[in-house]
Amino acid sequence: QVQLVESGGGLVQPGGSLRLSCAASGNIDSINILGWYRQVPGKQREPVATIARYGTVYYTNSVKGRFTITRNAAKNMVWLEMKNLRPEATAVYYCNADLSELPSVSWGQGTQVTVSS
Repeated sequence: QVQLVESGGGLVQPGGSLRLSCAASGNIDSINILGWYRQVPGKQREPVATIARYGTVYYTNSVKGRFTITRNAAKNMVWLEMKNLRPEATAVYYCNADLSELPSVSWGQGTQVTVSS
């Protein structure tokens, strides 16, 4: 199993920046993809950015050029650098791991990001 713990959320003004961190523990070798999802009340959780085992990255269109996902060499930390934040980025952000073992998915507890003046 893999456990995920997020940190770094908070309140930021439009145009500001935040950096989210996610620490993974447990069977790190089973992680295929690490990523960030977000959810607002009444809507489905959606992928924001992911990074695969061999480095392939994905960004949802609305964050391209403003968000950057990175991880460390040990592949047990992943960060989401968010710049030029917009109010529509307000959501609970979840760290996610796609695993090669069962259960096949692990989620963190979530961290609130609020973009407001």
